[in-house]
Amino acid sequence: MAELKYDDTGRLLFTEEMKEEYTILIPSMAPYHFRYFIPILESEGYQAEILENTSFDVIHTGMKYSHNDICVPAMLVIGQFIDAIQSGGYDIHKVALIITQTGGGCRASNYVSLIRKAFKEAGYDFIPIISVNAVGLEKNPGFEITATVLLKLITGLMMGDMIMQLYNEIAPYEKVKGETEQVYKDVNNLLDDYFYYPARKVFYHPKKLFEKVVKRFSQIAVDKSTPKPKVGIVGEIYVKYSPLGNNNLEQTLRDEGCEVITPNILDFFLYTFDSSIHDIEQYGGSKVTKWVYKFLIRFIEHRRNSVRKLLKKYGFRSFTHYQELRDYADGVIDKGMHVGEGWLLTAEMIELIHIGAPNIVCTQPFGCLPNHIAGKGMFKKIKKAYPESNIVAIDYDTSATEINQLNRIKLMITNAKNNLV
Repeated sequence: MAELKYDDTGRLLFTEEMKEEYTILIPSMAPYHFRYFIPILESEGYQAEILENTSFDVIHTGMKYSHNDICVPAMLVIGQFIDAIQSGGYDIHKVALIITQTGGGCRASNYVSLIRKAFKEAGYDFIPIISVNAVGLEKNPGFEITATVLLKLITGLMMGDMIMQLYNEIAPYEKVKGETEQVYKDVNNLLDDYFYYPARKVFYHPKKLFEKVVKRFSQIAVDKSTPKPKVGIVGEIYVKYSPLGNNNLEQTLRDEGCEVITPNILDFFLYTFDSSIHDIEQYGGSKVTKWVYKFLIRFIEHRRNSVRKLLKKYGFRSFTHYQELRDYADGVIDKGMHVGEGWLLTAEMIELIHIGAPNIVCTQPFGCLPNHIAGKGMFKKIKKAYPESNIVAIDYDTSATEINQLNRIKLMITNAKNNLV
């Protein structure tokens, strides 16, 4: 068994020995995207699993080991981790946890500390917790974000965005029920191959692989004779993408006869890089760091251009360029508002209106200050500029009943369908 080692602050480290023996558990935040984390990690010599205990009942475990004033995403992540450990399906002395950390002003930056506190109270303080972040908050000798890993992460998120759009654009119109889901499963196995390419080949853009996927989705028979309202999903990043966090919102909207549009997760990462550039320009900082972030934005956008061209080639909607998305916020909200989802949340709502989806569900954990400012706080201004907008805010909280959420969503959908006539 690997020896437990700690840094100078007393933080338990994930060591090189643990890399050989431990299984890394990943929370189920964004199913379209996070599933690629398995081949990413396994291709780099790690063992990893996505947690599948996705019943909302895990919230009770989360509430038991966290303060009830913390936001729902924190309670769900803590509850999912501890519930998985307590289920008896793992050797608890050979598991580690992994979670992303933005380092910004949102409460999500404290999730790592909250998880450690909860695990100590639950008697699992011998389980290491790995923070994945771009600001150097924590480092572990057994886990390193190399250039190859970073490129795999970027490509995996790009794949997730592409698959998410294709699935949501086709599923409501499929002639053969379930065909989209089957194609989704088939192409995922195909995409997994990329992560096992030799390191030198990883740096080539997998355009041919992407084209096979887009072409396969384009072959699904659809019937678009009956128009469906397009409904966009925005909000706090966890409840925006996580079926566990938003009561399976995408499927709910499809069941109600809507076409779902969920903005790309990669835009959030570009926004965080952009926010760091903004702070360096406004308050000072490393010019090298600023250059690195600018390079990453240009690099990612360059690779995404190939995906945009493929989507357009096969008749799908091509997603917005980041700079255009950024410009949507001009005159509406200041770029200095980058706590949590910040100005990006406002820009995404305006983007959805521009691409023909003025019907929007703004998801937010109860008491999420950034979302109440950049989301709900912008409704009046957006509706004044875009009278056709049909926006509803849905709070996701332990005290919010699913029936109440569903009633509010159905009212928005009724308005959306009436506007189609």
